[in-house]
Amino acid sequence: MEKIDAHQHFWRYSPATHAWISDAMQVLRRDYLPPDLKPALETNGFAGCVAVQASQTEAETDFLLQLADQYDFIRGVVGWVDLRDPQLGERLAHWTQHSKLKGVRHVVQDEPDDRFLLRPDFLRGVAMLADFHLTYDILIFERQLPAAVAFVEKFPELPLVVDHIAKPRIADGMLEPWAQHMRQLAQFPHVHCKVSGMVTEADWQGWTPDHFKPYLDVVFEAFGPERLMFGSDWPVCRLAGEYDQVVQLLDDYLSGYSKEEQARVWGQNATQFYKL
Repeated sequence: MEKIDAHQHFWRYSPATHAWISDAMQVLRRDYLPPDLKPALETNGFAGCVAVQASQTEAETDFLLQLADQYDFIRGVVGWVDLRDPQLGERLAHWTQHSKLKGVRHVVQDEPDDRFLLRPDFLRGVAMLADFHLTYDILIFERQLPAAVAFVEKFPELPLVVDHIAKPRIADGMLEPWAQHMRQLAQFPHVHCKVSGMVTEADWQGWTPDHFKPYLDVVFEAFGPERLMFGSDWPVCRLAGEYDQVVQLLDDYLSGYSKEEQARVWGQNATQFYKL
């Protein structure tokens, strides 16, 4: 079984570029680079990772691809490109010359319009991704799920993955309407889901494994082990837990599943989805 961390980040910290890192997030206000992650990957038996964009610039996409050239364990990159750019075709042709660019993401969770995913200029851009054999990562808050359901229906040929189980309100113990919408999303066979980013949606200081079980039950029932993939969300996870703790959470939950099912969630699904 080859384990792949399907979701983590690298950055050279800059207050201007990383304005989302608030005063409450001091642990993130530093550089996080591949040599910082490598020991955690090795300790937990991971062969590689997928580096995902954290700021909306093509410069960052370039930065991540340069790191992927330097470090073999970065198996793929999910970058950013302006999907509303009239010259998007040219931009995608440029970026896909690099074999490790596997997908694109937009920080939709920060868009004030809850139906941003359905804007015509954005839809036009997303529709071009399949032609370039790219995937799309859906980063949203729970309130944006109704738009996401309408969004995924439009792209049956495009591999889609929901990041961070769509950020349910774990700290408040709220399951609905999140669970209902996730079950709707899972009805589309081309939609996958990352079991990632959960600890930062819980009470950072006070969570226990029991807080996550109802949410894990929903995604495992809805998507099955065939369409779920583990992501650490390192270093953002450090706001609420270290790498080992995030791995342990899922490891404990998966103990009731077969070795084959576990292997899918820990790496096979990510390898197939992103063509690593």
